Amino acid sequence: MSTPESSAPLAPATGDDAGGLSRKGLSAGAVGLVGAVVIGISCIAPAYTLTAALGPTVSSVGVQVPAIILVGFIPMLLVAFGYRELNRRMPDSGTSFTWASRAFGPWIGWMAGWGLVAATIIVLSNLAGIAVDFLFLLIAQIAGTPEIAELAAIPWLNVLVCLAFVAGATFVSYRDMQTTQRLQYVLVGFQVVVLVLFAGAAIIAAMSGNAWDATAFDLSWFNPFAIGSFSAFAAGVSLSIFIFWGWDVTLTMNEETKDPDRTPGRAATITVVTIVVLYLLLAIALLMYAGTGEGEYGLGNPDIQDNVFFALAGPILGPLAFLVSLAVLTSSAASLQSTFVSPARTLLAMGHYGALPPAFARVSPRFFTPGYATLVSAVVAAGFYAIMRFVSENVLWDTITTLGMMICFYYGITAFACVWYFRKQWFDSVRNVFFTLIFPLVGGVILAVIFVTTLVDSMDPDYGSGSSVFGLGLVFVLGVTIILVGVVIMVWQAVRRPAFFRGETLSLDAPASARRR
Repeated sequence: MSTPESSAPLAPATGDDAGGLSRKGLSAGAVGLVGAVVIGISCIAPAYTLTAALGPTVSSVGVQVPAIILVGFIPMLLVAFGYRELNRRMPDSGTSFTWASRAFGPWIGWMAGWGLVAATIIVLSNLAGIAVDFLFLLIAQIAGTPEIAELAAIPWLNVLVCLAFVAGATFVSYRDMQTTQRLQYVLVGFQVVVLVLFAGAAIIAAMSGNAWDATAFDLSWFNPFAIGSFSAFAAGVSLSIFIFWGWDVTLTMNEETKDPDRTPGRAATITVVTIVVLYLLLAIALLMYAGTGEGEYGLGNPDIQDNVFFALAGPILGPLAFLVSLAVLTSSAASLQSTFVSPARTLLAMGHYGALPPAFARVSPRFFTPGYATLVSAVVAAGFYAIMRFVSENVLWDTITTLGMMICFYYGITAFACVWYFRKQWFDSVRNVFFTLIFPLVGGVILAVIFVTTLVDSMDPDYGSGSSVFGLGLVFVLGVTIILVGVVIMVWQAVRRPAFFRGETLSLDAPASARRR
């Protein structure tokens, strides 16, 4: 294991190295390609994300769920190509923060970092919340006592168990990356096996006529133009983007991977492709089994849309239904732990380059992990969830939609950063035309359009779960508040720590040769 070069932020470089990239004391070479892919899949949490998002997506686009999954996959893949090019040129744990700072300057770079951190804090709270729900559901299934599941609706008990989950995930995340990898191999492998079993059983039941509302597979499900309105399309894509979010964790580990110039980008691409295949399989299987009606087990039934897998597990798997609850619990718990990787390393980079207080640049001398940043992420996520649980009974739905907005925000900035950073190399080769210009530009434009559309539509109090604040939709209030809080903190940091905002610690468009290893 490598020895950390420093556990404190480096002083601004001078001469040719001024504003260049530098190491932060993380454990180099600790993660291989397979490990990075597994952690990427874990962070996406396929079992958790699909059971949380499938119902709301069906309510927006009906049987066009496969089309929306593919449409949501397109900007993710295009942006992933941009991420890969940026990582090859500038492998740095700050990812969006670092790359946007190099392309557009410190102010936009800081907000890109804030968008990433805010999105991960939201999803950390969401993951902890759904882990709590499925823990009580699993106990109720095993004990044969449905009333136990209702305990999750008691706010103080819900928050208390949520804090326990966050504490356990924080403990593992604080330790070295080898511990994280070993845990994720088991948890990810289990949930993928159960999901494939679940999908296979649903398809067999539908084809044999034993389904709730057997619906014949139709290629029209893949037609995005069959969706009724652009607002419905945008809402569906925003949710679809949510279910893919998390693959970029493979890039925030770039200073800890073997062959950091190539492994993170390859891992990101493999992760996204693997996930889209799994999602399409599950979406098609459940559409074939349950249809989109509002009957007891129909995917259009609002009473089951918050937790589709749990509602359908019994009818599809019978006595093995508890495996689905265990898989979702495993998925959310695993993702809760692996998701800490991303905000902690972004906060570490921001502290390291002087965009945040020096405490964020601290690296554990024993585990070579961003200990302080991990603890801060845990405290903020737990606090956010506790507040939201008391503000809105539909906390999961509202935070999922808000998360989709924040993902579009910082992914979009990063995609445009790729385009602008490589502007002098666009036409050096045919490859560059596609991977540094066309792909990231199209991906960024799609995300920007979805962000603006969702922002405008979410002003309606009926948007999302229907929760509102002062006559405005809660999703809109959350999204705007998060961005404004970021602006306020950024201005405060600019007053307290002007060196970063003058480009002294991380320069605008510094040459790659200025990187210090």
